[in-house]
Amino acid sequence: MKRFKVKNILIISLLTSFFLFTGFSANAPKAPEFRLKRVVIDAGHGGKDPGALGSYSKEKDITLSVALQVGKYVEQNLPGVEVIYTRKTDVFLDLKERPNIANRNRADLFISIHCNAAGNRGVYGTETFVMGTKNFESNFDVVKRENAVILLEDNYEENYEGFDPSSPESYMMFNLMQKAFLSNSISLASKIENDFTSRVNRSSRGVKQAPFYVLWTTSMPSVLVELGFISNTNEEKFLNSKDGQAYLASAIYRSIKAYKEEIEEI
Repeated sequence: MKRFKVKNILIISLLTSFFLFTGFSANAPKAPEFRLKRVVIDAGHGGKDPGALGSYSKEKDITLSVALQVGKYVEQNLPGVEVIYTRKTDVFLDLKERPNIANRNRADLFISIHCNAAGNRGVYGTETFVMGTKNFESNFDVVKRENAVILLEDNYEENYEGFDPSSPESYMMFNLMQKAFLSNSISLASKIENDFTSRVNRSSRGVKQAPFYVLWTTSMPSVLVELGFISNTNEEKFLNSKDGQAYLASAIYRSIKAYKEEIEEI
């Protein structure tokens, strides 16, 4: 028993000496608090890639208009948050360049904006995706369509190391990169879908996981927002209306604001 007490006393004495010597104390400065400083907003498609087609409109035009409005709201109402756009005009970007812009600029958030489409014109509703392979089979059609833009790129087979967007086997490698950011990505995605339903009166199809290339290679929380189905007559009309685009953009902005407040309180 004596040996045990002596041993414990020696350990405590050594630890005390170490903390005093290194200057450690309960009053030591805390680590800098996290601040949301940089958001990358990605307008899907562009240039020679029109994206999904409606009866009279193109996805690339809707996504650009909404993306610019989201950025404008952030710049006007969230001082200290820098907005970076992957594109501000009707230009074509390689798919891999979109997440690269976010990575190079060390963004804190990446938001890719899209419109959905389906062969069944009765399908409607918003969806927000995070990186993952849960229920992959049920989401494969939209994943394949959004990733297929790489087929328009020069030397895509070399640039994407044999990745084939139409082959389910190619997605086996989409498993680890975004796991570290999954909970934050889901938090933002949930806020967006909640705001779409509660503030914009849209029908939400929920938050889903899917292996989109732009989400797979980003090194920060990331989401891909499907604003609605351009293939649906009523939603195409809403997506092209001035009010519809403003409401959708403001919902995404409010979600960014709520997400910022949430993580900065931690």
